[in-house]
Amino acid sequence: MAAPDPDAPREPEALADAETDPGAATEADPGAGGEADTGGEADTGTDANQDPTPGADPTPDANTDADPNQDADADAEADAPPGPEPVTVPSMSAGPDFVLRPWEMSDLLLVREASQDPYIPLITTIPARYSDAAAEAFVRRQWERAATGAGYPFAIVRSRDRRPVGSIGLWLRELPEGRASIGYWMVASGRGQGVTRAALRTVTSWALRDLGIPRLQLFIEPWNTASARIAVDVGYRREGLLRGWQRVGDERRDMAVYGLLNTDGPVDGRAVTVD
Repeated sequence: MAAPDPDAPREPEALADAETDPGAATEADPGAGGEADTGGEADTGTDANQDPTPGADPTPDANTDADPNQDADADAEADAPPGPEPVTVPSMSAGPDFVLRPWEMSDLLLVREASQDPYIPLITTIPARYSDAAAEAFVRRQWERAATGAGYPFAIVRSRDRRPVGSIGLWLRELPEGRASIGYWMVASGRGQGVTRAALRTVTSWALRDLGIPRLQLFIEPWNTASARIAVDVGYRREGLLRGWQRVGDERRDMAVYGLLNTDGPVDGRAVTVD
């Protein structure tokens, strides 16, 4: 499996598709933080019903009361770059046997199976101890990531029985710099069926061709030769070793970085949007 962007939402990165794969890839979590409580409306310190000072002009002169920094602040706001736009997660065919689609509340059984894996909860926001409430919160986080433009989270679903078996995400935190990362994980019931390779190929092709992203990257633990083989098969190139790059559980681990540019040539296979 591959590790997710360490500063992105801790959702899946790359996962290996072999029997020996522990079942998860590190993922980044684009939307894990909560919102700060502003504490309500601010007290202006004046009483709206207070009588004006005798003899004072009830209509203050605009030139004397204006904040001299107001225009500068307004200009700064106008010049500030726009925030990320919401994205719509499409449904795509990943070959004849699997479909990628947005997460649904019906996917709680997938979250339950993933929470029982020894590795997936270490590198994702999958709850280590399953509860319906925690699983529902996980699904809502996937929706929030799309709503805030953090990335495209997909559930990987087997076509013949519509059973979800894993997750793959395209994370856009570094898109202003022309790059994005991919992370994924697979539960035990989905391994050994070629699904990881198909899902990675589909998202990679879509991101490079349809979205026009200049660079994609994966982070894979050096021991995970199965995931590294899948990345290379799809067209990624190993570019180096990042020492102590990411925390996994209670320790920091090395990650090998794999990159693919949209100028590197065609990726085998093409994403097909389905109705």
